[in-house]
Amino acid sequence: MKTLKTLFTLCCVALCFANPVSATTYPLTLKNCGYTMTFTQPPQRAVALGQNTAEIMLLLGLEDKLAATAFWPTHVLPELAGQNARVKLLTVEIPTLESILATNPDFVAAQLPLLLGPDSKVAKREDFTSLGVNSYLSPGMCATKKDTGDIYGSRGQLWDMSLLYEEIADMAAIFDVQARGEALIENFRQREAALRKKFAGAQGNPSFLFWFSSASPSSDAYVGGKNSASGFIANVLGGHNAITSATEWPTVSWESIIAANPDVIVVASLDRNRWALDKADEKVKFLKSDPAVSQLEAVKKGHIFVMDGQAMNPTIRTLRGAEQVAAQLEKSGLN
Repeated sequence: MKTLKTLFTLCCVALCFANPVSATTYPLTLKNCGYTMTFTQPPQRAVALGQNTAEIMLLLGLEDKLAATAFWPTHVLPELAGQNARVKLLTVEIPTLESILATNPDFVAAQLPLLLGPDSKVAKREDFTSLGVNSYLSPGMCATKKDTGDIYGSRGQLWDMSLLYEEIADMAAIFDVQARGEALIENFRQREAALRKKFAGAQGNPSFLFWFSSASPSSDAYVGGKNSASGFIANVLGGHNAITSATEWPTVSWESIIAANPDVIVVASLDRNRWALDKADEKVKFLKSDPAVSQLEAVKKGHIFVMDGQAMNPTIRTLRGAEQVAAQLEKSGLN
C-alpha cells in the first residue's frame, strides 16, 4: 500500500493541474467555535497543541511554520518523522502556558479543549487574544455538548469526516496552501468510500467495543462512546458501537461490557507510558486471562483486534484506524 504522504502528493499534483485553487486573500477572517479571527498574513511561528493538529500541519507541508508542538499520545506517523524532527517538542504530555509563550507564537491551534478552552488548565483563548495571537480549536471538539461533568462532553450525533475536512480547509486557508488541503481531503474521501463499499455487505450489523485504556485491571475501562470517532469506524465497517452512551469517553465497568457482549473488541495501542494497560498486549493479556471477561464470545473466538489509539480520537488517523481494523476483519473472515 502506498503511504498517505505519497497518495497526498499525487492527489495534490492532479488537483493543481485539473482545478487551480486561488490563493488566500489577506486579511482573512474565519469563524471558529464561536470566535472570529482575522489573519493579515500566514502565521510564521505556529504552536500545535495536540498530535492531530500537528500532523495536519505536517501533512500540509507546514513544518517550517511550526515553532513547537505538544501532547503526543503516540509516535508521529512514520512518513512524517523527517519533517517532525525539525520542529521543537515542548512535551509529549500537557504543556504549560509559560512554555508555549516562550516560543513567541503568532498562532496557537489545539486538538482538544483539555489543551485550549474555558476549562483548560493550560490556556484559555482569551490568554492569547490579549496578546494579539489568534487561536484555533478543532471543530470536531466544538461539536460536543459540555453536559457530562468532564472536559470531553458528549455528542448528539455521530461524528463524521466533514468536521475534519473543515479543520483541514481552515488550516490550508490560514497558511495559503489550499491546493494541498483539497488534495488531502480528496485522499480521505476516496479511502472512506472504498472502505464503505467493501463492507457494505457486512453480515449481522456486528457490534464493536473500542477500549482505549484503563488505569488498572480492576478499574473501569475508558472506551469510545456511541457517537465518537470509534462509532464512526464501526459504521464505516458495516456495524455499530456496542456502547450506547453519548458521552465522548465514558468509563464503563466490565460487568456492563460483558452485558453488552460485543462481537468485536478493538484495543488501542498507545506509545505513552501513563498506565500499563496503555499497551495493546497488556489489554489482550487481560481479556484472555480475566475469569469473567475471557468468557466473552469475542474473546473466545479471537475477535480481538489492535488499532492505533490516536485513531479513536476524531483525527486524521481515524480513517487509518478503520483501515487497520478492516485488514484484521478480512483476515479473520468477518467482513
